[in-house]
Amino acid sequence: MASADLRKELDCSICLNIYTDPVTLTCGHNFCRDCIDRVLDSQEVSGVYTCPECRAECQERPVLQRNITLCNIVGSFLSTQPDQEETGIFCTYCIHSPVPAAKSCLHCEASLCDNHLRVHSKSAEHVLFDTTTSLRNRKCSVHKELFKYYCTEDAACICLSCSLIGEHRGHQMQSLDEVSEKKKEKMRNVLQKLTTKREETEKRVQSLQKRRREDQDKAAGVTETVTALFRDIRRQLEDLEKRALSEISRQEESVSLSVSDLIQQLEIKKDELSRKMRHIEELCNMSDPVTVLQEPDTADLCDTEDRERHDNQVHSVGDLDVGLISETLYTLSDIITGINMGIYVQEPTNIILDVNTAGNKIHISGDRKTASWSPNQKRPETPERFQYNQVISTRRFSSGRHYWEVDVSKSRWWRVGMCYPSIDRRGGQSIIGANNKSWCLCLRRGDNQYAVIHDSNGIQLPDNINYNRLRICLDYEAGQMSFYALCDPIRHLHTVTATFTEPLHAALCVGGGCIKISEGVRNWEK
Repeated sequence: MASADLRKELDCSICLNIYTDPVTLTCGHNFCRDCIDRVLDSQEVSGVYTCPECRAECQERPVLQRNITLCNIVGSFLSTQPDQEETGIFCTYCIHSPVPAAKSCLHCEASLCDNHLRVHSKSAEHVLFDTTTSLRNRKCSVHKELFKYYCTEDAACICLSCSLIGEHRGHQMQSLDEVSEKKKEKMRNVLQKLTTKREETEKRVQSLQKRRREDQDKAAGVTETVTALFRDIRRQLEDLEKRALSEISRQEESVSLSVSDLIQQLEIKKDELSRKMRHIEELCNMSDPVTVLQEPDTADLCDTEDRERHDNQVHSVGDLDVGLISETLYTLSDIITGINMGIYVQEPTNIILDVNTAGNKIHISGDRKTASWSPNQKRPETPERFQYNQVISTRRFSSGRHYWEVDVSKSRWWRVGMCYPSIDRRGGQSIIGANNKSWCLCLRRGDNQYAVIHDSNGIQLPDNINYNRLRICLDYEAGQMSFYALCDPIRHLHTVTATFTEPLHAALCVGGGCIKISEGVRNWEK
């Protein structure tokens, strides 16, 4: 009995649960700290604070003092009742001390401990469930009977009286267990779908995390490459600046020395002319005609040869050789070209021609880098071999950015480009560019005219200049294929845009002479 009375004294009058961090007001009443704080917060607008128990008023918000003694008592009580806080539901029939309940009876609307459960009625109307505080929610509010059925028309749990005489009379009904099992089955299906979706989501999360790590690693690699590139560019620019300034200083010094020599010569000439002028002035001032007449003739002193010789000497000195300086600065274009070609460039990966696809009018060199027109190769006819004199690479490209280069200087007419592996191998439409599965740059026979061709539709290029070396660039994800002439400077010829649906092979078609592939294909990206 004392334990039950003590339990009542340990309940907060606000939340009706055992004290949590109990505090005391000036009037002496105790509350949970959080509970009384919420009450005082609500009273703050009115400016008057009252105790929830005795209604004692304060003009200022009370200072809460922690009740250490009560806190210790609560702790000691809970330590002797370890299961009490697990459910918070106690046996209805244990009146002398609180004993945790094991089951609840819907018929009795009571909770029972293990001891009272043994002597409890076993009749069917006494339905036992896990402990719950909402026993009334399991009975009909009108007839006070346990729910027996489920009304499918109103989607409600009903008792027997509701089905016979109540508002649900005549409705379609099912047993609670049957409806419950159906709902559980739906919930299991939903749970399975949610589980599958969660697993898929987890896989996507892992995939994105992997992608993020790869992007971070890639960004770090690109950062390192760009940093090294600009460091090299700065070094090259500094070297170029030193060479240009050194050349300017050398030329300035050379010109300055030549001019200084001329100045010195002219100073000597000026002194000589001054001496002659003084002598002539003296003769002009003489009164003795014999002396004047005996003096050699001075007319030759005004000869223009000296002036012409001087002009020639000045001209021979020249000026700063700006052209030579410009030649030094021309290295800038090489640096810029190096940036365009070098950024994100990896080591070359060789591209090899696939002999098994080569037509019988084309010869493939031993290193499989050169394709030459040569009839009657007498290779066995296979489904993968082209009927005409063309060949594709062994390697295929299904992602990334790449480029490869060819030397076409020894071929009279040619086609170079890329194609899908599903391209036809026989018939007129098997030639690269003559179908919707290939793209090429070609030199037309006879008119020396360049064109980019896809699906037999050609785009004629404006120039008919002979280009000996070509570059074919591929950006698979962007759907771009570009053609460049490797002249000085590099010339962009044309870019085609498409949505690539298959991997791509390098492709060549030779008409007389040969085409040679450069050492390898380079990736633009790490």
